[in-house]
Amino acid sequence: MKSTVEHLSPTRVRLAVEVPFDELKPTFDQAYKKIAQQVRIPGFRPGKAPARILDQRLGRGVVLEEVVNTAVPQKYGEAVGEAELNPLGQPEIEVTSIDDGDKIAFTAEVDVRPEIALPDYSTISVSVDSAEVTDDDVDDQLTGLQARFGTLSGVQRPAQTDDFVVIDLSATVGGEALEEAQASGMSHQVGSGQLIEGLDEALEGMSADETKTFTTKLVAGDHAGEEAEVTVTVSQVKERQLPEADDEFAQLASEFDTLDELKADLRERHGRVKKMEQAGQARDKVLEALLEAADIPAPQGVVDSEVEVRAHEAVHEFDHDEDALTKYVESQGQTREEFDTELRTTAEQAVRTQLLLDEIAEKGEIQVDQQELMERIFMQAQRFGISPEEYIQQAQQANQLGAIFADVRRGKALASVVQAATILGPDGEELDLSELFGTAQPEAGDEATDAAEVADETATAASGSDQDEDAVVVESADAAAGPSDEATEVADADTAASTSSAPQA
Repeated sequence: MKSTVEHLSPTRVRLAVEVPFDELKPTFDQAYKKIAQQVRIPGFRPGKAPARILDQRLGRGVVLEEVVNTAVPQKYGEAVGEAELNPLGQPEIEVTSIDDGDKIAFTAEVDVRPEIALPDYSTISVSVDSAEVTDDDVDDQLTGLQARFGTLSGVQRPAQTDDFVVIDLSATVGGEALEEAQASGMSHQVGSGQLIEGLDEALEGMSADETKTFTTKLVAGDHAGEEAEVTVTVSQVKERQLPEADDEFAQLASEFDTLDELKADLRERHGRVKKMEQAGQARDKVLEALLEAADIPAPQGVVDSEVEVRAHEAVHEFDHDEDALTKYVESQGQTREEFDTELRTTAEQAVRTQLLLDEIAEKGEIQVDQQELMERIFMQAQRFGISPEEYIQQAQQANQLGAIFADVRRGKALASVVQAATILGPDGEELDLSELFGTAQPEAGDEATDAAEVADETATAASGSDQDEDAVVVESADAAAGPSDEATEVADADTAASTSSAPQA
């Protein structure tokens, strides 16, 4: 077999392959045997008709077609191996000639993993916000805890921000009442922004038994993007009264005997939260610096496939109604063209991110053991509110176990770069975040849980994911928003290597 490689771009090649018939004898034998099993020729038992009889009865072309269909994929794989290419996705193959008795020739165009020059990680320096917990932070946490134990009591005054009101709602578009926008006896906290735009502004200053009408733009349903007249009637105004913050409250709301002990615990817990936020900020900024420092061309075929997957997921939320999606996009202040452009931009960024982190993982010889894979599965199963066994089963059905493996490997790759980079606090001091990125191993407890959560979020960030935690896991498994390994096969080698080692349900 002879093969040559033509580099069409940094991310795409054309293979030209010639296979002499001498190399195809086993394939011809296999083809004749298969065809003989499929046809009945008088005088011969099934599978026993000789090759010359099959040629006479069926024509040489039938045999050649079977040989080509079998040999071309095999020889393509051999040519890829000889050229030491890393293909992404499926090739576009064209058989250019079939010279019976001489050779078969074909070409194959395919996207390939580009060469990526990685920067010196130690030269990366990023600054993050402080993780210091202030007295105001503790007071806010305490107020939130008090609110959980607060009581509501009716008041005879106009509604104010943070009051609770009981309301009736109705809406019309063009004078037509919208059944889906009718509600009665609904409780709502003024200023929470949880319902339709303009409602909180209308409620401010309203008293019981008062009605007001305002105009808003609908963001969902059949009339998304259209102006609606909304009528709201207040039947009750309630004020939340908080319990006194004292030792008695501490005993009611916690396992502590005194308010000081409770506040100390709130300070410690909030400190862990801010430390995790700081670690997440460091991770994101390091990734951004990596992408800026490395020249990573994105294979257009891979990007196109990823755009197609993301576009399908977007319109799926609107029952595949393109007009409904367009209306919703416009209601959010975007044109459909701007939305499509942003979709492609984020898809390309996600592909570049995965290519970069796969290269880091490969160069760093980063491995993923079974425990790390299971920790990721347990964390994701908890996030979706299902059992690990069910999550594994759904991931298997969606053919996404390899994608989960690849996400964990990329997360470890990104964490290794964060460890090598310089992370500075707001005052320029160098920070040590090793406990949250797996270099130092904290003892079992809250710190270990924090580290696991950061590792899980790092794997998600590394996949380029913008995943909604409430997404349906059976549809997306783990690759919902990062580049889909089904569509792009960006992690082709990683996926193949991981499938056999992934735990089975």
